[in-house]
Amino acid sequence: MTSDEQAIANLINTAAARTDDGDFAAVGALFAEASFAVAGGPRVTGSDEVTALQSGSVALHDDGTPRTHHVVSNLSIWVDDDSRTARAESRFTAFQATEKLPLQPIATGAYIDEFVHDAGEWRFASRLVRTVLAGDLSQYLI
Repeated sequence: MTSDEQAIANLINTAAARTDDGDFAAVGALFAEASFAVAGGPRVTGSDEVTALQSGSVALHDDGTPRTHHVVSNLSIWVDDDSRTARAESRFTAFQATEKLPLQPIATGAYIDEFVHDAGEWRFASRLVRTVLAGDLSQYLI
């Protein structure tokens, strides 16, 4: 992996980790100048709107987290060196365990991401989350 590809992979993994931490403000900060949408839902833009979307749709439990673990896999990254843009597609599996729900996968899907290289670093330009399979989301969604 090139350093560009590694930086982009790190952004994708960081977004998943901050979601699992329940740190929706940190997720929002990753999309400060980007759009974010869950397929079939509204497209929001910027830190405040992304933070509000996550805060308003993902349930936090007593430990302050959604009690999830997102596994990101099958990552493909295409960098356009001339325009300093990139796109990536990856797959995710979200696992969850709560007091009411034993450990199990609750959703699988894809992240379709676009990136720009600006001021010496890569940042998100857009994300589309496409859920392919959904299980018991009763402990995840508000």
